[in-house]
Amino acid sequence: MAEVSVIIPTYNRARKVARAIASVLYQTFTDYEIIVVDDGSNDNTSETLSLFRPRIVPLIHKENRGVSAARNRGIKSSSAPLIAFLDSDDYWLPEKLAVQAAFFKANPDAVACQTQERWIRKGRPVNPGKKHLKPNGLIFEPSLKLCLVSPSAAMVKRALFNEVGLFDEALPLCEDYDLWLRISCRHPIYLLNRELVIKEGGAPDQLSSSMAGLDRFRIQSMVKLLQSGRLTREQARAVLDELTAKCAVYGKGCIKRGKRDEGEHCLQLPARLRSLCS
Repeated sequence: MAEVSVIIPTYNRARKVARAIASVLYQTFTDYEIIVVDDGSNDNTSETLSLFRPRIVPLIHKENRGVSAARNRGIKSSSAPLIAFLDSDDYWLPEKLAVQAAFFKANPDAVACQTQERWIRKGRPVNPGKKHLKPNGLIFEPSLKLCLVSPSAAMVKRALFNEVGLFDEALPLCEDYDLWLRISCRHPIYLLNRELVIKEGGAPDQLSSSMAGLDRFRIQSMVKLLQSGRLTREQARAVLDELTAKCAVYGKGCIKRGKRDEGEHCLQLPARLRSLCS
């Protein structure tokens, strides 16, 4: 059994997934398995993956089912006690797995950690800005505004998914925001302060670039969390405060765009859920 399962979901990114896989093969840490889930690609991804056999475990979806379904299939097919995710348009520096595996050996009670990352947009380095600064440890409340954990930078214990569940396949966006909130409301997520991930942005095939209204899905996630009964009273109040702020902006925006029913439902939502915080 490998110590780390590396899960790479991909869809129509033959060239970039080759780079991602190569960045794993160049790791100084070598006790891993690579699981690549081709989520219904119709380019030459299959031919590209064949070049890396038998170093990878290729899994195929005949139809495009989304990144959550791809990651979940990888998790279910994995065998290692530690899981690392790598999006197919990102890649790792050579010491990434070694640093995180060493962290878990030194901190056996930890269940999740992430590294820093370097952002590239349209081929140029960019500063992600203060709002994207990653916190360390108890990150639940800061993470309510926006996702502060990058899948490509994270490593988690496999057993954690038995406790909090898998990625929500009903969310086309913000599925990572949803998962990290379910984890961080229970456990610290530690930050290893080294840039070991190269994260590319600005491509037209990226979901966050092609779809607007991220707060719609963040609102769905927060509603689920409030209804789960997993939160402390203080956590529930923090969620309700952020939900109220997001519902006000998103609801008014819906009304302005002619979606009155959706907008009014959103504006009334926090009041309907307030009893869950008492």
